[in-house]
Amino acid sequence: MGVNMRITVKDTEVNYIQYGKGKDIILLHGWGQNIEMMKPLGDKLEDKYRITIIDFPGFGDSPEPKEVYKVNDYCEVVEELVKALKIKKPALIGHSFGGRVSIMFASRNEVDKLILFGSPCFHKEEKSLKLQALRTLKKVPGINKLEGFAKKHIGSRDYKNASEMMRKILVEVINEDLEEYARRIKCPTLLMWGDNDLEVSVEDARKMEKIIDDAALIVFPNSSHYAYLENLDQVVKIIKEFV
Repeated sequence: MGVNMRITVKDTEVNYIQYGKGKDIILLHGWGQNIEMMKPLGDKLEDKYRITIIDFPGFGDSPEPKEVYKVNDYCEVVEELVKALKIKKPALIGHSFGGRVSIMFASRNEVDKLILFGSPCFHKEEKSLKLQALRTLKKVPGINKLEGFAKKHIGSRDYKNASEMMRKILVEVINEDLEEYARRIKCPTLLMWGDNDLEVSVEDARKMEKIIDDAALIVFPNSSHYAYLENLDQVVKIIKEFV
């Protein structure tokens, strides 16, 4: 199931796990989250793939950056990690903030397949903080069973409770528009969204589907920003067929 390891990239220490054998899949978590929020997915894919999951700097067991990071900086962390671990042309899976980083990474690196869950791309007022996320969980039928899991694994480094550094980083991140990066993506891309996603609307997903050359959108009914967890077995089946 993976053992926590540490690697220094971009002059910062990054906590990560790597397990399984086969084609490489990298999983990137959302804002305020950590490895554990992506691990349910990784655990169901390790039979056919080598899974790499990281704690972004400032989340989980990775220390905060020493300077104000933008999406590009987090992308450089992934790029240096991929190079250091000798990962070639991975499949990249990103949720929410991790999807932002994935969009940028895929726009300028060799990626075999790209999968995005509830990933913001276009600049707008955003409410992707812990409290809003938990409110979302309570509103969606059938998601109550995941609420406890999310409370445990959605970190406290949101705007209200975050350090001054992470607040500054959050402001930079949510104000960045990634449309031009999305337009440069050439690899096959799969967008998986919940129809009740209150963080990133299905309308945004449809817009992204149109601007990415080779993209398709799957919308899960009665599902939230955490559609990949609410429909885990179905999502895993789709990923195995796609990747």
